[in-house]
Amino acid sequence: MITISGRATALVSAALLAATGVSVGTTAQARPRTPTCHVAQLHLSIGQATGGAGSVFHTIRFTNISQHTCVLRGYPGVSLLNRHHHQIGAPATRNPHPVSTVFVHPHHSAFATIRTNNPSVVPTCRPTSTFIRVFPPASFQSVLIPFHLKACGVFQVNPVQSTR
Repeated sequence: MITISGRATALVSAALLAATGVSVGTTAQARPRTPTCHVAQLHLSIGQATGGAGSVFHTIRFTNISQHTCVLRGYPGVSLLNRHHHQIGAPATRNPHPVSTVFVHPHHSAFATIRTNNPSVVPTCRPTSTFIRVFPPASFQSVLIPFHLKACGVFQVNPVQSTR
């Protein structure tokens, strides 16, 4: 039979607690979670068109105008609106891509890309928009951006990314 002294037991217990990061007699402090970016913290804008392989791409820029870092994760909601703010056709569908959490530091930006087809490739087009309505990911508030966009064929959006 093996007996262990009280002191040896205390030393072994302390070593195990130290190895697992648990402390006795103190409260563990949880690391604060970075909040999701809210519409009031963001300035949204649409970039100029780029094209390739029959597609037209526009970048949505989400610029953090607050003094605190916030995060965006997932897909923005994107719809085209006419001058009366009525929606033109269905909202953009999600183009399947990996989703990641993007930390948007003050005065920095995150990006999402809208894709549609070139009108010369796909002749079925919606009327040209006057505005684009964008819901940032995880937001129930939208931003109206004055912008003329003609969606032809597909109308897709990619998830928010840290680079264009």
